Amino acid sequence: MRASVLAVGVRRTTLTDVSRRAGVSRMTLYRRWGDGDRLVRDLMTREFQGVFAGLGTVPGDRDELVAAVVGAVSALRDEPLFVRVLDIDPDLLRPYLTDRLGSTQHAAAALLADALRAGRRGGWIRAGDPDRLAYAVLLLAQSFAVSARTVAEHLDDAALDAELAHALERYLAP
Repeated sequence: MRASVLAVGVRRTTLTDVSRRAGVSRMTLYRRWGDGDRLVRDLMTREFQGVFAGLGTVPGDRDELVAAVVGAVSALRDEPLFVRVLDIDPDLLRPYLTDRLGSTQHAAAALLADALRAGRRGGWIRAGDPDRLAYAVLLLAQSFAVSARTVAEHLDDAALDAELAHALERYLAP
């Protein structure tokens, strides 16, 4: 599936193409996923959650947490599937940016909330509901991933990462 999406984009990927590349029958794919949309959602969830896996380690201080978030955002901006979706099928992301959160976003927020709870206990994260803070951090991080191209002529990746780190550091400081 990933190879098909990278080759032709999400909208032009068919279950026939996926089954051919995977060496399985189309029926096998239909039995497992039901339709192509479900297969694409599962692929994107798997790939994007892999980018955020590093957030699962409880950081020892705010600098480590900020570095983990910035690292995840930077990795997502460079993730080939994410880049391909932005290039060819950006409208697929719109519901997750304007209407509702997806499972990857909820998973990232849960990891962030756990880290923020630890930071509150350690005194290196400001007061506030950790779940609420996590979703705010998610929105900020998401904007630095999805909208980075809009400011590319003004901020290179290193500058973008530095600005995100500064914003997070100030937002989370006690």
